[in-house]
Amino acid sequence: MSEALAIRSAEALEKLALLRAALDQAGAGAIRLRGTDWFAWITAGGSNTVLMAAETGVAEVLVSREEACVLTDEIEAQRLRDEEIPPGFAFHVVPWAELELRERYVLEVADGRPVLSDRPVAAEQALPATLRQRRLVLGSDEQERYRALGRESAEAMTEVLHLARPDWTEYDLAGAGAQALWRRGIHPALVLAAGERRLPLYRHATPSGERLGQRAMLVFCARRHGLYANLTRFVSFGPASGDQRDLMAVEATGLAAIKPGNSLSAVYFAFEQAYRHANRPDAIREHHQGGITGYLSREIVATPYTATELETGMAFAFNPSFVGAKIEDTFVLGADGLENLTCDPAWPAQEVQGSKRPLWLEVT
Repeated sequence: MSEALAIRSAEALEKLALLRAALDQAGAGAIRLRGTDWFAWITAGGSNTVLMAAETGVAEVLVSREEACVLTDEIEAQRLRDEEIPPGFAFHVVPWAELELRERYVLEVADGRPVLSDRPVAAEQALPATLRQRRLVLGSDEQERYRALGRESAEAMTEVLHLARPDWTEYDLAGAGAQALWRRGIHPALVLAAGERRLPLYRHATPSGERLGQRAMLVFCARRHGLYANLTRFVSFGPASGDQRDLMAVEATGLAAIKPGNSLSAVYFAFEQAYRHANRPDAIREHHQGGITGYLSREIVATPYTATELETGMAFAFNPSFVGAKIEDTFVLGADGLENLTCDPAWPAQEVQGSKRPLWLEVT
């Protein structure tokens, strides 16, 4: 077994212990993990994704007190064994046209006791909140995978925006972004692109056939090993907008509130105060501010009511914005504070409260 597989297998064993403790506490017979997010988490970075837009994939994991079993069909089983699943998991494989055999197997394993699931159907029960909270705290190996993903995603962004030209269409920009991610083995789960005209009109500007003009925004939600690196950058073909430094001040206030023991709502209120200080009190209602990230692009979005307690090991992607301007990176909260996972030293930046924050790229 390679060192990388051994590390993943050990990580999966630790997570299986958490699931089995949840089984005992709930008096349940089994746990079914269907979602692409939970599948990646329990397999230490494996993927059950074929259709990228789907929340569930071509396999699931069934955990009982006796074993952890990948449930899939004959189409997918060999590839999953060869390429996605670390040692320590059994397989239950059924013909693709006889999925009722899978359900019969789950009932046998549960042996009359409740079945818990991340996406419960019929009589299944939801996972306990404590387990969902635990998934938000990333271990050291998960953080290492995240660092590599963040670095390469940022490098892809830098590469593309240095190539961009005013006569490119938004489709051209988004396509180049997706290509740069795929070339690095990263899923372009979301790529947004907006040029000069559409940039001030729409916060979620899905690409169109319009020319970029004098400025453009590119947004990545880039996925690998189930983790999401979220980042936004701007290019200006000439002098950049004056809003970026005001927005950095807003962001700095919000990021300063990300401390162990604080609630996620406390970060929201910090942003709200910062917008008022910038004389833009309505800006917080014009777009969500982001929140906790990890195995979903946004695990939990910050609102006035999100009481989730922040812990060391959690990842965050906040995106404060004004009309036509936004700032966004992905961070992990470590013992020494926030670590920016999506920082590319080649990108122009300004130091704000001890952290390098991205400026607009000016191309002349």
